[in-house]
Amino acid sequence: MNRAGFVHQALCYSSDEEFLSGTAGFLRNGLDAGDAVLAVVREDNIALLGRALGSRSRHVEFADARDWYDLPSRTLGRYHAHCGRHGGDRRVRIVGEPVWTGRDAFETREWARYESLLNVAFAGTGHWILCPYDTRVLSGDLVRTALRTHPEVAVSGHVAVSSHAYADPADFCAERDGQRPPRLPAGPGDTRFDRGRSAAVRRALRAYAGELGLSEERTHDMVAAVHEVVVNSVRYGGGRGVVRLRRDDDYVVCEVSDDGASGTAPPEGFPGHLPPGPPVARGHGLWLARQLSDLLAEEFGPSGSVVQLYFRLPRPGLRRTGAASAAGPPPGRARRPRGR
Repeated sequence: MNRAGFVHQALCYSSDEEFLSGTAGFLRNGLDAGDAVLAVVREDNIALLGRALGSRSRHVEFADARDWYDLPSRTLGRYHAHCGRHGGDRRVRIVGEPVWTGRDAFETREWARYESLLNVAFAGTGHWILCPYDTRVLSGDLVRTALRTHPEVAVSGHVAVSSHAYADPADFCAERDGQRPPRLPAGPGDTRFDRGRSAAVRRALRAYAGELGLSEERTHDMVAAVHEVVVNSVRYGGGRGVVRLRRDDDYVVCEVSDDGASGTAPPEGFPGHLPPGPPVARGHGLWLARQLSDLLAEEFGPSGSVVQLYFRLPRPGLRRTGAASAAGPPPGRARRPRGR
């Protein structure tokens, strides 16, 4: 079955059979239609699909979801780049299974925002994304959220229905914005900046990263990301502001705030969430900052802006990919199902 325009569906499954009923036929139809077909799913589901598709699995590009779904902004950039490379004059058909396990509340909130923003990022395309949700392991809240971020729900086989709970991305993201983390308190180590004096911020960041024992690569990401936000504050926020640095058990938190500039309107839409096109005058800096940081929370208003950038501290056993992969293929090569 072919569809016109962008299609974004949730598939809620509670067994391997239900997973295959909703995905294997979807991929076969894509191959029959000449679509570029990608399956980004859990490793066990790669094996299931490989057996179900048989020899046709060689025409499907497979990737482990743990490699793709590392950070929301990078995943969006990765899909955007993939569709740009493989789309052209044909549809890209994707089975994309988000990774929800092991996320804290902040991360889960931002991943839900990512699912909603897919509807904006690919609105002008003809691509088709099917997102499986395993109800055996996911909470009821996550499943209910999936119905709010996907315009359609795949019921079985080729049947899909409109989601009665679907929320416009602007409304959904506004709700998430109401759950921002609290601002950091002032402290003696805060670094003030103004026009032409951002070097002090870079020195403070490098010194703090050294105290924490961050790698040179991670330090570079943090310095570059915060610099982009500082430049935005100088340009649009009245020319000066303050940087605060803190850490908790999981993250280094870099907060950049300013007092705003009279007559400067806050950015509209989804600043920094969507890949900016060449004609866009604003948004490139925040997009880059999101690619380099792990998570980013922002608040813009006429009285000033606050941007908090989060950089996860090294954790034993955590599977994490670098920022360099954000606009390119996922780490490693495309997978083929085991045993084939």
